[in-house]
Amino acid sequence: MNRNQWLPLFVSLVFATGLMGWIVWSQRPAEPVVSTQVAPPVESPPTQITSPVDEARVAELRVVAERSPQDSQVRVDLGYLYFEAQRFEQAIPWFESALALDPRDVSVSTDLGVAYFYTDDIDRALGQFARSLEVDPAHAQTLLDIGIVLALGKQDFEGAIEAWEEVRRLDPDSPEALAATDAIERIGTAHP
Repeated sequence: MNRNQWLPLFVSLVFATGLMGWIVWSQRPAEPVVSTQVAPPVESPPTQITSPVDEARVAELRVVAERSPQDSQVRVDLGYLYFEAQRFEQAIPWFESALALDPRDVSVSTDLGVAYFYTDDIDRALGQFARSLEVDPAHAQTLLDIGIVLALGKQDFEGAIEAWEEVRRLDPDSPEALAATDAIERIGTAHP
């Protein structure tokens, strides 16, 4: 290859390399944008996408509920059918009627509070949790849920941490204590 042939090849190669470099450089990702928004400290409540409910089971339980007006368990079962399908507005009246018959059922009381939370009734949720704690002041799930509602619903991170610390103090080896520890760490990271 003589010099006259080499020069156009060299110029073409330099031009192609420069062009390729420019293309690659221009296609690079933009600089990350630093957000001034604070990330949520714990998992946000899921978007309310309702799931199907076993309507045959609902119909069956409604017949039993009508025949047995003093049976709290059938009302609890109906409430949980709706609750598990994330149909909280439909779960609420069943949980309320079950608690009217058995006001000492802490689990149902706490889940009623959760249903209130998911229907954006934060104060009512916290009030229901307070009733749960009147029955069982050491109920770990209630305390965990209080922390979640305070953090997400009220942006009261100090109150949330206090509730979660109480869970860890009362039942340090429980799944609720593990969840409380995780939530405290998330708040610490998001809100140093």
